[in-house]
Amino acid sequence: MITHQFGIPVTSTGAILRRERDLGTPLGRETAEVLQSGGLVSDKIIIELIEDWLRLHGSHGFVFDGFPRTLPQAESLMSILARLRSALDLVVWLEVSEQTVVDRIAGRLQCGECGFTTSSSSAQFANRPVCPYCDGHLERRNDDDLGVLQTRLQEFRTKTEPLASYYEKISILHRIDGNRDREAVFSDISRLIEDTQ
Repeated sequence: MITHQFGIPVTSTGAILRRERDLGTPLGRETAEVLQSGGLVSDKIIIELIEDWLRLHGSHGFVFDGFPRTLPQAESLMSILARLRSALDLVVWLEVSEQTVVDRIAGRLQCGECGFTTSSSSAQFANRPVCPYCDGHLERRNDDDLGVLQTRLQEFRTKTEPLASYYEKISILHRIDGNRDREAVFSDISRLIEDTQ
């Protein structure tokens, strides 16, 4: 939605890693097992991928979905941006309950081509699970199960939650209630993006 409305490229480390896996690269094979179990790929690999992606796509703005996930990743991102003479203008922290996370993961469909994500309960995709952006097939991710989710939630509590304080200290963190519907959340995010342009 951000790319469509603002023309800003959006990616996630998961999307980058899944592409490596699908291409059958050595990195893709190495990380596929870690992703399958819900663990985190090493910071060294993630940072290399992010820097490569920024060099190719980040010259006119960027959005990372779910990155950084750890304090060392956040610090490395700041170093990369300094080298590229770029800045981080905005961090959006979507606050959602664990029950909301469980419900959304249980019904998540994702495009295998572009990464668009929606819900299996969406009437728009109930009878025709096709991506509205690239016509790719919408499917459940094979790492979306309860055991993997519990691992992810524990990783979030111990490794990701400290990022809120880190970004609050440099006054770029904005909290948004993510328990609401997609349009309400996107409206709030859009206002924040407009304010930084």
